[in-house]
Amino acid sequence: MPSTDGFEPILRGSLVYLRPAERDDIPLFVRWLSDARTTGHLAARSPIGLAMEERWFEDLLDHHGHDRWFFVICLLEDDRPVGSLDLREVGPTSGGAGLGIVIGDPADTGNGYGTDALRILLDFGFGELRLERMWLEVFDFNERALHVYQRLGFVREATLRHAIFHGGHHLDLQRHGILREEWAERRVATS
Repeated sequence: MPSTDGFEPILRGSLVYLRPAERDDIPLFVRWLSDARTTGHLAARSPIGLAMEERWFEDLLDHHGHDRWFFVICLLEDDRPVGSLDLREVGPTSGGAGLGIVIGDPADTGNGYGTDALRILLDFGFGELRLERMWLEVFDFNERALHVYQRLGFVREATLRHAIFHGGHHLDLQRHGILREEWAERRVATS
């Protein structure tokens, strides 16, 4: 469904679409990544500032489309940004990539935006980039995310014991992965 102005996003799902980050997004990223409710499920250690995020953005511009892809998740209904996701460590030889996702405002969680965005990213990675495998890491206690990843077909591959120090404790990380053929089977089964 194209918007009223005729814009039809290339990377779109049923609820959201993905677009590249713009310099104007930086203050929003700083707000999201300085909110304890959002960063409680991320490996962030402290708030970030505009200068730090501007430096990150400049680095992103050098890598986007090569060994990294970063997208802002926007609602189809009103173009409002609700989160971001990325592919990183894209290996042209191995055909693998890590991925990460964040929904910025906790009020936007539980609406299917992240699931829809991940479907778009999986289609993009396995289709357009011809990746063979994608993986992600998630805290054991992030049950909502674990449920989404498993529902999409990710398989638990490993537990990285005491892999990260967060919130005053060493925590385990779970690594989950999905192969191109597993995603293709999942897409056929749910179509």
